[in-house]
Amino acid sequence: MPSQSRKVSFQGSQGAMLDARLELPLGQPRGYALFAHCFTCSKETRAATYISMALAEQGFAVLRFDFTGLGGSEGDFANTNFSSNLGDLVMAADFLRREFTAPQLLVGHSLGGAAVLAAAGRIPEAKAVATIGAPADPAHVLHMFSDSRQRIEEAGEAEVKLGGRPFKIRKQFIDDLSSHENRDAIAHLRKALLVFHAPLDATVSVDNAAQIFMAAKHPKSFVSLDNADHLLSRRDDALYCGHVLAAWAARYVDAAPSADAPVPASGKVLVRETREGKFTQLIRVGNHMLRADEPVAAGGQDSGPSPYDLLLAGLGACTAMTLRLYADLKKLPLERVSVELTHEKIHAQDCAECETKEGKIDCIERVVQLEGALDADQRAKLLEIANKCPVHRTLHSEVEVRTALAASAEN
Repeated sequence: MPSQSRKVSFQGSQGAMLDARLELPLGQPRGYALFAHCFTCSKETRAATYISMALAEQGFAVLRFDFTGLGGSEGDFANTNFSSNLGDLVMAADFLRREFTAPQLLVGHSLGGAAVLAAAGRIPEAKAVATIGAPADPAHVLHMFSDSRQRIEEAGEAEVKLGGRPFKIRKQFIDDLSSHENRDAIAHLRKALLVFHAPLDATVSVDNAAQIFMAAKHPKSFVSLDNADHLLSRRDDALYCGHVLAAWAARYVDAAPSADAPVPASGKVLVRETREGKFTQLIRVGNHMLRADEPVAAGGQDSGPSPYDLLLAGLGACTAMTLRLYADLKKLPLERVSVELTHEKIHAQDCAECETKEGKIDCIERVVQLEGALDADQRAKLLEIANKCPVHRTLHSEVEVRTALAASAEN
């Protein structure tokens, strides 16, 4: 099984090697997506990273890369322009087509959104396009260095600070941007379109989303990102965008996983780090996926239950299932079972029934709520049965955990 995140590279439109990362799902990809980052950003932005991870969690493989001269890619940014960015996007699609599968989903953030709209016609396999905070007109970014515009026009180039970093902007960049107009490309997209935009976006106003949406033909959709900022700097905003995008794309992309998708065999559980945070894990049980994490106070991101939470959940679920089986078998008027559990470490000397008398031991408190017209004897019997659920018995029995290293696999 491939690693979840693979470092790759390919040649860009100007001959430079472009640094890229392929985010892979745990099983066989249900489709491939290509992500274009924002102006002067990189593939490692919070938006690019978390959206790619969210898509991968839902079965999509996502290639995100640094445009020529940015991030880890080779080349000189000063020699690039919007046209070369489009060329890089097409080369990225060629790479996927050659080495894996051509992208069926194109995703672009900010100017990257304008780029995927313009390049979509050159990637025939693409069936769906999504933009995030994208300008309707690529030349919209020129306002970011309007104070330097005259110097660039007169001297042919100038150093401009963008996002606190210096970039050399040449006149050819301005001229090239001014020559592109996306309205016709949007009108003839012939692909499903999803427009994400934050109403309070202070960098690219939401009016741009309206212009893109009105220029496009159906099928088209719009999703408001509410209080998100332009860069989707909050993890929750980026993950929300990715999860909504995955659900939407499944309608248009050939999204059924292959029958030979490597899922854990019956009785096996696969846990793999997502690398979103220090402790974040993706858990796969057959066709089911869930997450595990630690609370923020413990150094995690609180994106899922903790390992002990999952342990308690297993015991609680087993307890409720066991009581349901018994009640149905005995035809007891049990309407609903609720189980509340807590875990803590207590001093062994405080446990009169425990064999261990020194140090601390684990204590699980389980409170079972039974709903229904049950008499006292029936309730007492159900409480007795609760202690006989299989997970309860496992926790009280001698358990051997055998640990071994898996065979090394090439990425």
